[in-house]
Amino acid sequence: MSRRKKHSEHVNHDRWLVSYADFITLLFAFFVVLYSSAQVDKRKVGRLALAIQVAFQQMGVFDTSSTEIPLNDSEAVPFSKVQVVENSEQTADLTKFVQPMKGMLVPSSNAPLKNIQDELKKALAAEIQRQVVDVKATREGLVISLREVGFFDSGSATLRASSRDALDRLAAVLGNRAESLRIEGHTDNVPIHNLRFASNWELSTSRAAELIRVFVNRYQMDPARLSAAGYAEFHPVAPNDSPAGKALNRRVDIVVLNPPRTSVPNSLPIER
Repeated sequence: MSRRKKHSEHVNHDRWLVSYADFITLLFAFFVVLYSSAQVDKRKVGRLALAIQVAFQQMGVFDTSSTEIPLNDSEAVPFSKVQVVENSEQTADLTKFVQPMKGMLVPSSNAPLKNIQDELKKALAAEIQRQVVDVKATREGLVISLREVGFFDSGSATLRASSRDALDRLAAVLGNRAESLRIEGHTDNVPIHNLRFASNWELSTSRAAELIRVFVNRYQMDPARLSAAGYAEFHPVAPNDSPAGKALNRRVDIVVLNPPRTSVPNSLPIER
């Protein structure tokens, strides 16, 4: 009786392809989900950026730009193209992304202070030419520097009688305005110690207070507009390593402060 030979079972070495195909399919699905989420996030960022741009242009905070921004909120807005909207016509189109604001932030205008600066340069032209007065604009406001050489004796907080005419012209420009004034006393770094002042702190503060007294009593300025500060030698405008630099640092600054900005009661609505 013949025996049948048993054939060995064939081993399939390609079964790994099934698992590999499943893995690749899942990985593909995973990246599709990530990509879709990323596109949604870009659209949200685009809408947020446009809303901020509209608000800033309405407030006049940033200069306008000629860059064109897509108005379709389904498009992602690249950050490289996020700039302020060009003009009011584009702004009107973009307002569909943001509700009109009430109580907008009103930026302070530099125009009034520019007018003051021009008036002061005319009124104090002689003192500016002699370099005893300096007028310059800063971010905080307009700074009028009265150098010691033209207004105070060394080590004294009493205004010179010869400065009366310049102060009259100065007060004529500032007297009837509404801007707040901060009077700052400054010295050089040479220590002082006399019968009246024990330090530069006291000298600088006393000079600022003396100028306020003159403004209130002689020129009837509103005391609510005025404040005094003494900085001694710690806010120099020039190095204290030469007589010329020390002379520049011995001064009283009248800072005409920028008008305060109004607050924004309502924040921008952001689509979630």
